[in-house]
Amino acid sequence: MKPLFSSLSEIQRELAAGTTSCRQLVEYYLDNISQRNAELNVFLEVWADEARQQAVAVDEKLAQGTAGKLAGMVIGLKDVLAYQGHSLQSSSRILDGFKSLFTGTAVQRLLAEDAIFIGRQNCDEFAMGGSNENSAFGPVRNAQDPSRVPGGSSGGSAVAVQADMCLASIGSDTGGSVRQPAAFCGVIGLKPTYSRISRYGLVAFASSFDQIGPITHSVEDAARLLEVMAGADGYDSTASQEPVPAYSELLNPATQYRIGYIANAIGRPGLQAEVHEALQQTLDTLRSHGHAVEAVEFPLLEEMIPTYYILTTAEASSNLSRFDGVKYGFRAPDVTDLESLYKKTRAQGFGPEVQRRIMLGTFVLSASYYDAYYTKAQRVRRLIKEKTDELLRQYDFLVLPTTPTTAFRLGEKQDPVSMYLADIFTVQASLAGVPAISIPAGQDHAGMPIGLQILSGAFREADLLAFANTLTTVEAAN
Repeated sequence: MKPLFSSLSEIQRELAAGTTSCRQLVEYYLDNISQRNAELNVFLEVWADEARQQAVAVDEKLAQGTAGKLAGMVIGLKDVLAYQGHSLQSSSRILDGFKSLFTGTAVQRLLAEDAIFIGRQNCDEFAMGGSNENSAFGPVRNAQDPSRVPGGSSGGSAVAVQADMCLASIGSDTGGSVRQPAAFCGVIGLKPTYSRISRYGLVAFASSFDQIGPITHSVEDAARLLEVMAGADGYDSTASQEPVPAYSELLNPATQYRIGYIANAIGRPGLQAEVHEALQQTLDTLRSHGHAVEAVEFPLLEEMIPTYYILTTAEASSNLSRFDGVKYGFRAPDVTDLESLYKKTRAQGFGPEVQRRIMLGTFVLSASYYDAYYTKAQRVRRLIKEKTDELLRQYDFLVLPTTPTTAFRLGEKQDPVSMYLADIFTVQASLAGVPAISIPAGQDHAGMPIGLQILSGAFREADLLAFANTLTTVEAAN
């Protein structure tokens, strides 16, 4: 469906003209949720009364001329972001009944600029998955074709934007969890440079990879949200001290860029023909606009998936050890002693995919296998980062598909390895810690969206967003 508004700029013009109000916007989105949420399973919780109250408060601020820069933006939050007094479950049974005791930094910064939060969105359990079929609350469905997946792990967040249930969503990206669902749903997904946005208040999956990112209809809105959320934070020592540019005011690109595309990525088996064709058309368009476009080889392409999964499962094994049923969340009812409490609570509270990754991570961290797997993977990660950084010194951007295929059918990928291989194009940016964005690039013969991914050097989001903004304009014109 075509969104009522595709950017905050459009909304704010209507607000200034008096032809709409924040209260009317909230009612519009609530109506869309009530009509489609049962079918698509996007929102785990809708904060209808609270959103209405926020809307009235923002309307009053607009009348007084004191509203923040996000006034009029209705946002959904992935169920991994802490918002004080609201349920936080990571779409898992093990956090049944848990309410957050504080508000995370990114969420607090959005509230301070008068964003209106409309609800909590379904995702893969603990953000582990590429199809949103791993949620304890059932799968999310793609609004374009409900028999297909929306991608994951931020599938609910992407479908909420796709189906016009909110203007934007805030998700998290560990190995592609914002970009892959954005590609499958035909919207825009941004993973910033690692450390660009504070992780305080984000439920940890793999701490050296996790990054909060926006899902939007427009690049401009992604820029606005990044501008608000980014920056140093006393609650997160890993958050960067780099100054935060006014990204939304820097969307005019240079006239010419040097662009590399990874030839062995687009030539690998399993790449859907229409995805290949869409990338080739984009490359041809870039050449016709005077940009230098060259093929590059990335020799470590096949090593990226095993490296990513060894390291992230190791970190998940450590991070998820805190969920044991002792202090909060789910507790198995049939326990007899402390040992059975731990075992039964975790066996019953975690789903199969989370259990699989905890066990894999525990294995690679065990004394007998630590050097053979974890240490070696860390070395390969360093090589991947060095090679990626080297290419991004030679080229302004790297361009490649976001995903090898368009959205597949629910239940189609039963083999975990085939599911993991769907991340082949998104994990590079995560391993290297560089920013990446997925933008729409047409549709396949079945009408399912195709995503194009762009990578840039660390902390070069301003350039990345400006280039992506131009490309989305070109793609829309085509």
